[in-house]
Amino acid sequence: MARTRTTKKLAQRIDLNYFKRSTPFKRAKFWLSVLLPAFAFAWIAWHFLVRDHRVYSSGRLSSAHAVLEKECAACHLEQAGQLSAAATDSACLACHDGPVHHPFVTKQPACTNCHVEHRGRINPSSVSNQGCALCHARLATPLWGHIESFEASHPQFAALKEGLHDPGTIKLNHAIHMKPIRRGPNGPIVNLECGNCHHATAAEADLTYADPKYRAASVSYNESDEVPPMDDGTLSPAKPMNGRELMAPVKFANACASCHLLSFDKHFEEGVPHDEPGVVHTFLLKKFREYITAHPGEIRVKRDPNRDLTGKPLPPEVRILTPAQWVAERTTEAEDLLWRKTCKQCHTLNVGASADGLPNIAEAKTTTRWMPHARFDHGAHTGFTCVSCHATALTSMESSDVLLPGIATCRTCHASGPDHAESRCFECHTYHDWSKRKEVKPTFTLPALRTSGH
Repeated sequence: MARTRTTKKLAQRIDLNYFKRSTPFKRAKFWLSVLLPAFAFAWIAWHFLVRDHRVYSSGRLSSAHAVLEKECAACHLEQAGQLSAAATDSACLACHDGPVHHPFVTKQPACTNCHVEHRGRINPSSVSNQGCALCHARLATPLWGHIESFEASHPQFAALKEGLHDPGTIKLNHAIHMKPIRRGPNGPIVNLECGNCHHATAAEADLTYADPKYRAASVSYNESDEVPPMDDGTLSPAKPMNGRELMAPVKFANACASCHLLSFDKHFEEGVPHDEPGVVHTFLLKKFREYITAHPGEIRVKRDPNRDLTGKPLPPEVRILTPAQWVAERTTEAEDLLWRKTCKQCHTLNVGASADGLPNIAEAKTTTRWMPHARFDHGAHTGFTCVSCHATALTSMESSDVLLPGIATCRTCHASGPDHAESRCFECHTYHDWSKRKEVKPTFTLPALRTSGH
């Protein structure tokens, strides 16, 4: 006969005292439920008593603010016994000055929008791209707008925009100088390197092709007059430059003098000064007067057949000149050679523009900082050859060419990922215009000195 199993019979098999009986597992859960909260409460209470607020912090502070890790109230506003979630701008500005960005900024962002703390021992000025993109991704300007990252949406550098040229007036064919070239009219063939002419402002000049006499000579013009001033919109960096960001203007005495001789007459081995036309004119008069005084027989001038010009009337075979006439004639011939050929080879001259008949030499207008809204450090790139970035110098034949590397060249190294160099906005750009910084009156006292009696 089959056994009948009813609900009543099944219920009678259940031990109604199961939940009342103690077991090792139940005891363990009980003590964990009691001891862990008690331990946590005691731990928090101990940190509160010793005024160590790191227990409430979301992470460690940066190296610059590490001394404030136990001083939460120094940055966070305390109200009703609680600290604000975000640091206030007034707390930041109590120690730091943060001048505005540009006049067209309609809304000044809070300090914590860009500078986020409690991320460990990192540089707080290393802001994320998201902070910059909050504004630049929405700007309507073609140059600064719709930018979210260097890799994807950053436009070509402004100096390399189509139609822009180097405003400098010094004539230089880089392509010729990058190939084997003769050193001077009768010198040997040499292979120039970029460093023979160009060097960082803090580095010593390469004097391989220098002339000691020109280096020791003083000039009447100011070197600052050869470099145009910075635009008003240029943002100064927060820290002073180390002298290796920019390249120093090339000097004739350091890089050109031993090849480009300023010879003016066969009677002299030395050249004229590398200076203003008025200084050169005075130098020529002085030299020729001294020479004719020491050699009075030179006033008897014989005609040189090699200098006869077709269609021109022939001068007499022998001419007797006065010393003044001889000086004036030699000076005119020397200046004609200098203005028409020697100086004009590199400079732009306006002959006869001045009242005294001497030419005016156009200002060099050497650009030292091509990207006024960004910073670049040549010292950080010394491991690379110059032509690896400035490849267009190998083929440039006009001084009006802008020889900066394009953005594609920079992106070969500066990109996202562990195998590339840093590419965030802060690497090249600064936000605050530090030329408008103001000195901050110190108000904070170091915690260790509050009770030390100092």
